[in-house]
Amino acid sequence: MRLWCEDEAGFGRISQPKYCWCPKGLRPVVPCQRIRQYCQPYGAVEPLTGEKFFRIFERCNADSMEIYLEMFSDAFPDDYHIMLCDRASWHTGEDMVLPENVLLFHIPACTPEMNPMEQIWRELRARGFHNRMFDTLEEAIEQLCLVIRELSPDTVRSITGRQWILSML
Repeated sequence: MRLWCEDEAGFGRISQPKYCWCPKGLRPVVPCQRIRQYCQPYGAVEPLTGEKFFRIFERCNADSMEIYLEMFSDAFPDDYHIMLCDRASWHTGEDMVLPENVLLFHIPACTPEMNPMEQIWRELRARGFHNRMFDTLEEAIEQLCLVIRELSPDTVRSITGRQWILSML
């Protein structure tokens, strides 16, 4: 049995200006844009090993969730998986079809801080999206894929390895 933390996020072409350093006497110029084009990455990480599984979709909905879980199940067919997730409507639908080797475990409502995937998203944004503009959504997706690939198992473990989660294993 393996425990995973799962969540979805929106990444796209709306930039997020952040503080940055520059030489004394200069004012930094940071690009900013508000183009509403998004992709919806779905991600799951395992706090014990730091293993990760991400896929990018156009939307967050029940259909995308079922496809993601099927892809996840196919990638890890030999184990039984418990996925810690929030109570988004696409996680709790009565007619959702789950793979045989996946069980969803819902955290209490209105407690996103209990899901360490929220901090993984924050880390990905900090590593590749602050003070950046993208000419196309495809460029943003390429950057997201690059940052995900560079996310090491040690970093995943350090962000998600909370005592209350590790004590469940």
